[in-house]
Amino acid sequence: MKTIYAEIITIGDEILYGQITDTNGQWISAELDKIGVKTKRKTTIGDTEDAILTAFAEAEKRADLILITGGLGPTNDDLTKPCLAKHFDCKVTMHPQALEELTAIFSHIGREVTELNRQQAALPECCRMISNKVGTAAGMWFERENKVFVSMPGVPHEMKTMMTDHIIPDLQDFFHTPVIYHRIIKTVGIGESWLADKIKLWEDSLPEHIRLAYLPNLGQVRLRLTAVGSEIKTLQNEVGSEVAKVLPTIEKYVYGYDHDQLEEVIGRHLRAQGKTIACAESCTGGSVAQAITSVAGSSDYFIGGMIPYSNKMKIELLGVSSSTIEKHGAVSEATVKEMALHIKELFGSSIGIASSGIAGPGGGTEEKPVGTVWAALANGEKVTTKKLSLFKNRKLNIKMSTVAILNLIRQSLIQND
Repeated sequence: MKTIYAEIITIGDEILYGQITDTNGQWISAELDKIGVKTKRKTTIGDTEDAILTAFAEAEKRADLILITGGLGPTNDDLTKPCLAKHFDCKVTMHPQALEELTAIFSHIGREVTELNRQQAALPECCRMISNKVGTAAGMWFERENKVFVSMPGVPHEMKTMMTDHIIPDLQDFFHTPVIYHRIIKTVGIGESWLADKIKLWEDSLPEHIRLAYLPNLGQVRLRLTAVGSEIKTLQNEVGSEVAKVLPTIEKYVYGYDHDQLEEVIGRHLRAQGKTIACAESCTGGSVAQAITSVAGSSDYFIGGMIPYSNKMKIELLGVSSSTIEKHGAVSEATVKEMALHIKELFGSSIGIASSGIAGPGGGTEEKPVGTVWAALANGEKVTTKKLSLFKNRKLNIKMSTVAILNLIRQSLIQND
């Protein structure tokens, strides 16, 4: 089955100048991926005829499908339509259906159609009009030598409606696109290279139509399996079989699939086990609590937390022994053990979490350099600790520590399942 390649062209000075963020390209790419079309390139160009015509000509050489957003307004700086007419060597004339739909929209909102507005209904004669149900700029579909150009408004909700209702179904018919199925295995607590070593034999034995991609991000690695074929059920079964093969090798690192989030998985475990949790966070500054409470319904299991940042607060509010801090320091296994036990007792929770570290960029010593973080989890009578040796970047250390602590919670909970 032939691979269909797409190029996305975004037109507008406002995007080049950074005044508007282009969110259209990401959304379009994701929708094309669902129907088996691979985005080969994304290009952003300004409102100049030469740049637009050059982009059209180059894209037509590289891709089977060219999707264009922007430049369809009624003003002089909107050049997409005349440039497409020039590229395809045809005239721009008034399109009766486009004018009828435009007039209906203006009538609905109680406004008169001006001559400038009427020009939006003028389209290149060589295109097929695409209706715009939620705006005034019609879309345009061009075909030449088995290639397709599609021009859409830059307004996101107009573009998305047009893509969903008309363009995607028409592209599937025109190109007879394959089916693409993705399955994502989400892991935590293991680095990308270590994970790759563990699953190398399995990866090497994957069928040719199933590919694996590693997507690492801050203490987590997503394994994306992508299968290409003609029937979705067959692909789902084949990918499911491959997941079942690799799972025994990496099961202890796997926390979920596809859209699962680590904090959501933790919440499900806590609710299922009828347990509650409280946090005493020093170096993470409340980020663990924020992650846990970002989940709807977390009040079922999250009791509360505190940020005893100074030693004084650790001693006076949380109840850590002053002798422990004097002997071992605030960033130590002994201190976080007491913090976890005291927060659990103070808040009456099943589980207590604690963190203390040197996030940086200053404050480190030879014995305890920047990036040294201690975490503890008290679950019943058992206290588990973990030492992290991270980086010199403060924000990165906080994020990495948060993920590691969330994983510590997950590991404690799955032992009780």
